Amino acid sequence: MDEEITIPESELVERFVRASGPGGQNVNKVSTAVELRFDVAQSAVLPEAVRERLLARRDRRVTLDGVLVINAQRFRTQERNREDARARLAAFVATGTKAPTPRVATKPSRAAKKRRLEDKRQRADRKRDRATRDWD
Repeated sequence: MDEEITIPESELVERFVRASGPGGQNVNKVSTAVELRFDVAQSAVLPEAVRERLLARRDRRVTLDGVLVINAQRFRTQERNREDARARLAAFVATGTKAPTPRVATKPSRAAKKRRLEDKRQRADRKRDRATRDWD
């Protein structure tokens, strides 16, 4: 897929919360962290194939209802955290646009089979020698 997916503002829910971690007095007063929610399961802009791939991913940020929750608190300003959350959303959606390449079944070469059987034979001989060794 080469088309670009643009998510409208109406499908994004932003909440500003207090960030955890260092930051001095500022961290206790200002809500700089951003919690961005995007409903992948109900989104009107996502093509069906992309939606299925995103929901099939085993990502802990996606809830059981199919809502992606991104917490951004890497930066000290609300605006930078907003940009960070949106960039991470774009990266998440981009992973769903690429269809996985199908696995091509291969067979081991004749030489690989021969090596495997030879190793097996040597291991069996070694074990047999251990079991029949005279310990007197």
